[in-house]
Amino acid sequence: MARRRALPAHLSVRSNDPSVLILTSLVSGSKHGWALTKDIEEFSGVALGPGTLYGAITRLEERGLIEPLPVEDRRRPYRISANGRAALTEAVREMRTLADTGERRLGLRTLARSVGGGSRVLGSMP
Repeated sequence: MARRRALPAHLSVRSNDPSVLILTSLVSGSKHGWALTKDIEEFSGVALGPGTLYGAITRLEERGLIEPLPVEDRRRPYRISANGRAALTEAVREMRTLADTGERRLGLRTLARSVGGGSRVLGSMP
């Protein structure tokens, strides 16, 4: 069986991984810590504490996946880098593969009807 390219060690296929959540938030535009926290909580329901958030930001920055921008009004915004976009793309593909496998094994059918920006499980296969 062919093995897929592994994700970078600092990203996982867990949808609640702080690094994945931060990168997902930054895809929509640069943000500082508080704005990241609020956006992540809004789109995922996950509330990252300051230690988790800033620890993940530090690791992402060290690995070149995000870049700091000039300080604005005592706040340091960040943006996703090209490497960060590539890493997030791979993480999302891995999550999609996992979700597809789970749906198939559970006997669920996913219809490609877009509901709120994504697919929904609408019923089981006959």
